[in-house]
Amino acid sequence: MSEQIQETKLLPENAYRELKEGEEYKPVMPASQLFPEVTFWSVGMGLLMALIFSAAAAYSGLKIGQVFEAAIPISIIAVGASAAAKKKNALGQNVIIQSIGACSGVIVAGAVFTIPGLYILQSKYPEIQVDFWQIFFSSLLGGFLGILFLIPFRKYFVKDMHGKLPFPEATATTEILMTGEKGGSAAKILIISGLIGGIYDICAIYFKLWSEKFTSNIIPVGEMLATKFKMLFQFSGSAMIFSFGYLIGLRYALIIGVGSLLAWFVLIPLVNEIGNITAILGGGINPFEAMPAGLIFKDYVRFIGIGAIAMAGIIGIIKSSGVIVGAFKLAFGIGGKSQAEVKVERTQKDLKMSFVMLLILFTLIAVFLFLLFGVHITLVQAIVALLTILVISFLFTTVAANAIAIVGSNPVSGMTLMTLILSSVVLVSVGLKGWQGMVSSLIIGGIVCTALSMAGGFITDLKVGYWLGTTPVKQQSFKFLGTLVSAATVGVVIFVFSKVFGFVQSAEHPDPMMAPQANAMAAIIEPLMSGGGAKWVLLSIGAVISVLMNWLGIAPLAFALGMYLPLDINAPLIVGGLLNYWFTKSSKNEKLANARVQRGILMSSGLVAGAALFGAIGAFVIWGTDNKEILNFNLWTNPESVGAQVTAIVAFIGLISYFVWESFRAKEDD
Repeated sequence: MSEQIQETKLLPENAYRELKEGEEYKPVMPASQLFPEVTFWSVGMGLLMALIFSAAAAYSGLKIGQVFEAAIPISIIAVGASAAAKKKNALGQNVIIQSIGACSGVIVAGAVFTIPGLYILQSKYPEIQVDFWQIFFSSLLGGFLGILFLIPFRKYFVKDMHGKLPFPEATATTEILMTGEKGGSAAKILIISGLIGGIYDICAIYFKLWSEKFTSNIIPVGEMLATKFKMLFQFSGSAMIFSFGYLIGLRYALIIGVGSLLAWFVLIPLVNEIGNITAILGGGINPFEAMPAGLIFKDYVRFIGIGAIAMAGIIGIIKSSGVIVGAFKLAFGIGGKSQAEVKVERTQKDLKMSFVMLLILFTLIAVFLFLLFGVHITLVQAIVALLTILVISFLFTTVAANAIAIVGSNPVSGMTLMTLILSSVVLVSVGLKGWQGMVSSLIIGGIVCTALSMAGGFITDLKVGYWLGTTPVKQQSFKFLGTLVSAATVGVVIFVFSKVFGFVQSAEHPDPMMAPQANAMAAIIEPLMSGGGAKWVLLSIGAVISVLMNWLGIAPLAFALGMYLPLDINAPLIVGGLLNYWFTKSSKNEKLANARVQRGILMSSGLVAGAALFGAIGAFVIWGTDNKEILNFNLWTNPESVGAQVTAIVAFIGLISYFVWESFRAKEDD
């Protein structure tokens, strides 16, 4: 029977639709049979994927604020590697590889959205000390809570709601795991594109063979517009960034792009014009006249983006309020069930609820001790912080899982901003403020953010397992091991990146990593904890813009990110989105057009993963040698000269040409 499963390329007919009354879903691997799942191969490969993709995802998350979903590329690699190793009955093992490896993206998201905020605040408050253990334990304990809080809801989301929730990412992952021979060829394309993306990006970032970005300053008209009107166009030629644009599609790329255009071509010139008017009326000088557009953005317009991000998060919570209320009903419903011994199918076996509750208790005790001795707060403050983590993590777990199940996107940054605001207010009420309060709030935010990120990612793994017929208790047990490896990796990576790139612009780090979410968290938390004034007018303007976008039916978080991130990062997203749209319409033959789109998705995933992984490796080389110029070929005296920028344009056109050529090689039956 197991050999027949390997030959089957299709899921059961009722895999994606609601079941009729009395109908049951029979997974690909029948519940009545045993299949290889947890083996040395699957666990070893899963841990290797967790290690590699944790480093790569951390790089992309800190550089451009986007943590790519690791589940799909890991699934492709798992299928390809198992085929190359001639593993028999590999389906169940591949699910375990994917489940363990996918810890990388979710743990990274929790860490990079919050922890770099400690480094950002450290530049203003030298008393703040950041070490590996703070990053490791906040990621580890948050990941454990996310797993444990989700387990009681597994049956509801993956079985009871079968066919009612689309699970877009789980669907894509399942289809990849089901395509045996195709997965092998797909893995080859993924690896080749990964090498191209990695080599291409390090040629600009580390080798300095061409400029990382090109600007309108290279032509006289552009220089005049930048100087006089503060209107500057910038474009990053990164393989990773344009590939993100392809993956998110034209709609979201345009929303982000329009948000960026508003910030750079409307708000920055407007700030400069307000300075002119004020100078004329007051008889003084325009304070913005001598400031470049980038500095006006950093000191003023960026805060409008932060306000917009915060309000977008609040809007997301309000829209999900029904799910939060339902969380209590679900929990009590599960808790009220009879605990009598009943025969449970292999495919429905979870960790025993009594064991889950015991693990939750032990994890909460560990969190309490970490807060008390690792963050150095009082007993009362530690208890209050623990209760805050417990309540918010539990309430928002179902929000995260539901969001992933419906749209494949987890609004974790918005929920974490809400957590920071709530925890700051609560901690101030028990006497914790100043830099110690900032550290405590960010650690709380890191734990909660990781828990919610894990809950959203783990529900995808469990749905994949439900469709294919793996054993849930095995996925749940080994998810803890993947979390441990990912937490350790991200702790090391963030520490290294803080030394090599930094997160705050300074003489030592003139071009720091953006870490946009962490910057937003730090900007929100500082005034709440310091008692100082915040740029509330600018933050409020951003909040109003998010409300307006929501009213217009435009995704407020995407628009807000466009306003917050620099134009050079957002502009390439539109190029990627346009390519996606073009491929979709490239042929009247729908199957051929879809094959081209899917080939593009595969290549984009490879370009992103490769560029991020090579970027992380380069950072480790610089850190290990303590020489920032060790990889610099010194081809240009000024790496941002006209020649370097023109070379960047030529290189980017070459990359796009290859991307189009390779995608159009796809055939109808691919």
